Amino acid sequence: MNTLPPTRSVTALALLVLAFLQIPVLVVILASFSETSYLTIPPQGVTLKWYEAVLSDPTYLRALKNSLILACASTGLSLLLGVAAAYALFRRVLPGSEAITSLLISPLVVPSVVVGVAMLQYFTLTGFRGSFLVLIIAHVVITVPYILRSVLASLSGLDLSVEEAARCLGANGLTTFRLVTLPLIKPGLVAGALFAFVTSMENVPVTIFLASAKQTTLPILIFSSVEMGVNPSVAAISTLLIVATALVLLVAERWTGFHKFA
Repeated sequence: MNTLPPTRSVTALALLVLAFLQIPVLVVILASFSETSYLTIPPQGVTLKWYEAVLSDPTYLRALKNSLILACASTGLSLLLGVAAAYALFRRVLPGSEAITSLLISPLVVPSVVVGVAMLQYFTLTGFRGSFLVLIIAHVVITVPYILRSVLASLSGLDLSVEEAARCLGANGLTTFRLVTLPLIKPGLVAGALFAFVTSMENVPVTIFLASAKQTTLPILIFSSVEMGVNPSVAAISTLLIVATALVLLVAERWTGFHKFA
């Protein structure tokens, strides 16, 4: 008869695996404090000059601004489209809902490079390549699946009798959705929005095919900097992104408790 391993052993093994996975992150953070002009571990001395250089460099600031605008715009549009699509699919309003779901989620399984090349060819043929709107549309395509999956997961646990009760009390469909359904699926909304925002912020394979010289995003700038030679400024901006992501996740967890959703 098989017996389960002791809880402490499983916990220790899980902690070891997590620690191993965090080693690259730790290397990047330590390298960002090095006084040398090249990456070295352990760092040679401790300095904050690379953080100062990044935060005062207009190139990095402009790229960060582009990335934030792009991520916020694509996440907002993805929320509108993804929530509407998820609710329609959940309610079986559209025929062939399973096929439509598979189609909308397909960008998750298609390689990003393939998506980027396909969009490059399409927008070149239509003559729209080079505008910032094209980048937003492309990022909506690759972020909607995260919203759709998260919202569908939340809707699957929704008690439809709650909506029916609101309707019986005189609320119309829009009011019921806004005041009853949305609060109940908030963890899914927040989780999907976070995945969409992070995916948009760090995307390179799709963005690099569509962005012009004036539309350089932070991931593309980092990618280009690494190609020319890695220096601690890249580690510094990467560390800032890691810290910012961790803070956003912490605030979201405290606000919504979406750890329960996971």
